[in-house]
Amino acid sequence: MAKVSFYLFEKSPERQVESACRLCRKILRQPARIWLLCADAALQQQLDERLWSFDPASFIPHGIDQPEASVCISATLPEQSDWIIFNFNPEALEPYAKFSHIIEIIENHETAKQLGREKFKQYRRLGIEPNTHKL
Repeated sequence: MAKVSFYLFEKSPERQVESACRLCRKILRQPARIWLLCADAALQQQLDERLWSFDPASFIPHGIDQPEASVCISATLPEQSDWIIFNFNPEALEPYAKFSHIIEIIENHETAKQLGREKFKQYRRLGIEPNTHKL
């Protein structure tokens, strides 16, 4: 069963896109493949632009709907099982056993927190006990 991690920003005003870039850079230090699941076209564009410019020393290689890239931004789930999924959609993911890790980033504002609480409850109902990282 997939591991689920919530990253909660309790004090920091950091945006979801910035957090995703930092986590991608950290995760990619080991061999890994990251799928940024995002149905919102505007958010896909923000992720695409930030991944290019996030780190002044290097960019994070990625593509939109390019599953051959080590980081893929897409509105649909991947076919293969070897992905770490960042879920930018408003609902929890069904516990696809084939995904090793599902990551939820919760920004520090009430709308995001409420959505995060709902997702957390959904995962619990699915029999998953999410890990929580307070930042």
